[in-house]
Amino acid sequence: MSAALFSSASATLPVRRGRYHLDGWMVFSAVSLLALGYVMVVSASLHIGERFFHNIWHYPVRQFVHIVIGIMMAVLMASLPLKLWEQSGPSLILLAVALLILVFIPGIGVKVNGSYRWINLGVARLQVSEIVKLICILYMAGFLTRHVAVVRESIKGIFRPMLPLGLVFALLLAEPDFGATFVISFSVVGMMFLGGARLVEFATLVIIAIILGVVAVATSAYRMDRVTAFMDPWADHLGSGFQLVQSLIALGRGEWFGVGLGSSIQKLFYLPEAHTDFIFAVMAEELGFVGSASVILLFGLLVWRVFQMGKAAERLNLRFYSLLAYGLGLWLGLQAFVNIAVNMGALPTKGLTLPLMSYGGSSMIIMCMVIGLLCRIHHETQLDLEDQLKGRSLWQYA
Repeated sequence: MSAALFSSASATLPVRRGRYHLDGWMVFSAVSLLALGYVMVVSASLHIGERFFHNIWHYPVRQFVHIVIGIMMAVLMASLPLKLWEQSGPSLILLAVALLILVFIPGIGVKVNGSYRWINLGVARLQVSEIVKLICILYMAGFLTRHVAVVRESIKGIFRPMLPLGLVFALLLAEPDFGATFVISFSVVGMMFLGGARLVEFATLVIIAIILGVVAVATSAYRMDRVTAFMDPWADHLGSGFQLVQSLIALGRGEWFGVGLGSSIQKLFYLPEAHTDFIFAVMAEELGFVGSASVILLFGLLVWRVFQMGKAAERLNLRFYSLLAYGLGLWLGLQAFVNIAVNMGALPTKGLTLPLMSYGGSSMIIMCMVIGLLCRIHHETQLDLEDQLKGRSLWQYA
């Protein structure tokens, strides 16, 4: 029986110590989204570069640089052992708090459209919330690994990590950045549930998160305007509902196969943020339902492969690897879902990019780092599987 198990596992998961193990489907989906996203950024930004910078290649060249740097960082992340991240969680959360404080310091932080979300690096601006998302996932995976017994048996295990994360959420809301707070909070709550938290505590956290979200919306005029505009964008189609109305027009014009690459009308200064938050609407107009559905399927494939990695690591009792994969998968899936839902008018407008596709240096580089980290999880999981299979083989013939 053990021989059959060994031969079956070897057939389905071929592993060799001399090579780097990659999940082909995950890499395929990530690279496809990256390539398609770049094509759409070029299509959606040429006229904007010409209008504001007298250079049609302003945004395409910058996005290409972002992608190159992102790939380099992905290779670095894929090369670093996961033990490094498991042990550095508490230090990283302190770094996150420090970065979030820096955005409020004059001369360092940059205020754009009424929000303090960026740090001035001289040659570029760093959006701190993108780094904070990754740090929070790493921190929570490490905490749930170190304190598994407390998390499963006591309510203290649920609320202890929320103390530093609560400070992070407060600073994010002060920027304000409700979108990042939403993604991080629901990702870490999902990780707690997958990490063994009891259903009662999990439900309590979800209810608390929903209540705090409602309070955050009700106490902010601009958030309330977004909610009311989402409910009936046509009531103020030239004011608060303008962006959503233009996005819905773009989606409607695309029909089945789109109006053709580069032929979007809505991107011509009708749809705000066409190359960033609303890149999906432009793509739907130019590539139609077929192009839109393909992107959704690619994100589905990517998230499915990430969760398969988590399951594989969980079977081998690699708790940190599995929780980290689950957390990154929740983040990717949730942010993509929210962005697409906003573009389609299914959720109120939020300032969230479409992972691996929207224009933006911070988002692109961090998302490439996430893919590199996922490659490392898969690689180390496969190496551990190889060691276990070798151990079974030696035991069989002993």
